[in-house]
Amino acid sequence: MQLVKPSGYYQQSYIDYITELEDEERYPFPLDFDHSDFGAMLEKISDFARGQNLPAGYVASETYWLVEGDELLGVANLRLTLNDNIRYCGGHIGLGIRPRFRGKGLGVELLAQTIALAKGKGINELHIHCYKHNLASAKMIIANGGVLDSEIELDTQSNEKNQQDNAAAIIQRYRVS
Repeated sequence: MQLVKPSGYYQQSYIDYITELEDEERYPFPLDFDHSDFGAMLEKISDFARGQNLPAGYVASETYWLVEGDELLGVANLRLTLNDNIRYCGGHIGLGIRPRFRGKGLGVELLAQTIALAKGKGINELHIHCYKHNLASAKMIIANGGVLDSEIELDTQSNEKNQQDNAAAIIQRYRVS
């Protein structure tokens, strides 16, 4: 199992991953990029890594794929810096594990490898956030040395989905040193 930069080699596995997600909210955010032109999607991911052509409010970030053989297992996104909004709610690392590979400890491994990459880039204090109700994510962060720093309540007025479940509207913010 290893982290790799996104490439055309994994195109079919990537498409299968997206299909497997169905209507599920996609994490991290690059999974929402249009992949109908796979080469253009890869270029967009490269632009984000170089800090080029970023939408307002975004910062430079690198995307990595956790793979084994020809199979894409998970995706991580490492923000190289934080702006005030992302520091408040977002953090340095976002990740997701392909549905059929969940529950096997791969999230812990993906986060560990991403933390190691961040530290190698000189990011010594990481902020990693998750919804309070997402116990699997909280356990994964804690397993990688995360310490609960604070909790914030999101504005439920702007998110109807969260109005139904107040616990979903609370973000836990962890620090990893």
